[in-house]
Amino acid sequence: MTAPPSAPETVAPAARPALRLVVVPTPQPPLEDERRPLRLVLPGVAAPRPAHRPGPRPRTLRATGRPDDDFGPSWSVRAELPAAQDAGRRLVTCTLQGLGGRRPRVQVQGMTSLGVFTSLTQGRRPRWCAEGTGPILVGHVHVCEPVDGVAEISTVARRGGRAHAVAARLEGIDGRWRCTALQIG
Repeated sequence: MTAPPSAPETVAPAARPALRLVVVPTPQPPLEDERRPLRLVLPGVAAPRPAHRPGPRPRTLRATGRPDDDFGPSWSVRAELPAAQDAGRRLVTCTLQGLGGRRPRVQVQGMTSLGVFTSLTQGRRPRWCAEGTGPILVGHVHVCEPVDGVAEISTVARRGGRAHAVAARLEGIDGRWRCTALQIG
């Protein structure tokens, strides 16, 4: 004969570590407040100079009476910028032609940030760009503008019957679009 099933044993709860909350930042475009940092003005202390970033002078002067307004790049709002789709297509086409050896890579320097340009000139080129003789065809450029003055573009580039994804983040600086992040698949 078999023994009747016994009641499940209750186990005393072991000492568990206390739960803790870990905040993980999500990658999102900057908020308007983060793009224009607050300046703390202390009496007798000079304001720090902005970091130098090469590029053209601003087209319009924003005179607010502060002496450091004439130096460094300034964020542009959407109304001051050209069409993001045209700028994105020009950026992707010039970049892929530069990586393919059909044009000098220096020509994309004015359209990219210093970090993106450095990685384009010193990094390795994608094999599909460097090899082959067929033309690189850039498809329709999709634009998403999450914040005023920021555009994220994506497109598909085709060469030799194969498709490759290209995505970039454009930020409006000094009245024109500047690529601050680029991903070529």
